Amino acid sequence: MTKVNPQAVALAYGSHAVAPRILAKGSGLLAEVIIARAKEMGVPLTAEPEVVSILMQLEVDEFIPPTLYAVVAEILVWAYSLDPSGSKLTRDSIS
Repeated sequence: MTKVNPQAVALAYGSHAVAPRILAKGSGLLAEVIIARAKEMGVPLTAEPEVVSILMQLEVDEFIPPTLYAVVAEILVWAYSLDPSGSKLTRDSIS
């Protein structure tokens, strides 16, 4: 049996930002820490392996490219629907 190596990407998106950016990313233990921190903060989490795979290729603090705007927008709309006030989705939240 092969052990799955978890991956996680945290996005940040400010109201005046050009686009969402990579706040943090990692695999293995670092991914587990990112996920745990998001859970502690009450930030909505979603499993999107295909999207994470693409986002993992970007650098931390890099804006997502226009080709990913639609898919990331769908994720952000979903997250904001769970937290309409945006209280857990501040500019520098882990998500």
